[in-house]
Amino acid sequence: MFDAVLRRAYAPATDRVARALHRRSVTAGQATAAGFALGLGAAASAAAGRWWPALGLWLTSRVVDGLDGAIARLDGATGRGGFLDLMADFTVYAAFVAGVAVQVPSARLAAVVLLCTYYVSGAAFLAWSAAAAAEQQAAARAGRGGLALDDDRSVRFVGGLAEGAETVAVYCLVCLLPHRAAVILWAFAAVVAVTALQRVVFAAADLRPPTGEHRGDGGRPAGGR
Repeated sequence: MFDAVLRRAYAPATDRVARALHRRSVTAGQATAAGFALGLGAAASAAAGRWWPALGLWLTSRVVDGLDGAIARLDGATGRGGFLDLMADFTVYAAFVAGVAVQVPSARLAAVVLLCTYYVSGAAFLAWSAAAAAEQQAAARAGRGGLALDDDRSVRFVGGLAEGAETVAVYCLVCLLPHRAAVILWAFAAVVAVTALQRVVFAAADLRPPTGEHRGDGGRPAGGR
């Protein structure tokens, strides 16, 4: 919910650090890998019940992860880099929840439900991103305007109630209040479920064909599945 605002706020500082790292030949891929490793370290620490190290590793991983895109833009962002960054993020988010479930038995059901809501929410925005890109390409080939995808990231995102900033904050809260992990994860699962619904509603409306345009059975492009 706050990602766009926060991204604009810390962009100047991120860009300065990214330029300094770039001058030292640090690549975006290395930043992604470092953030990924730190995030897995946070998950392992949570699984071991070492909550303060988990908190420190988690926050550090997210700071490092925020630098890879800025570094990439100095050389020219690529689809491969965006893909690897997204996969690293999704893996770390899930691993941390699994780590909490290992350490806090009472939070295991909440952790499973949260991971299910992650799955649906992620599927919604990734499916929209792919469909929107396909429609934009089709519109370009037909010589007409396509969907507006005004986002400088490699993968197009649909905003919602729960985004990266909220996830970071919730995981920090779990580290600070592990005895309340079940309640925190249940509450966040409800928030992510709302986000999934927001994304489904948005995508269904955004991908609706213009009035009078025939796109095959069920509103899909002819030949689509």
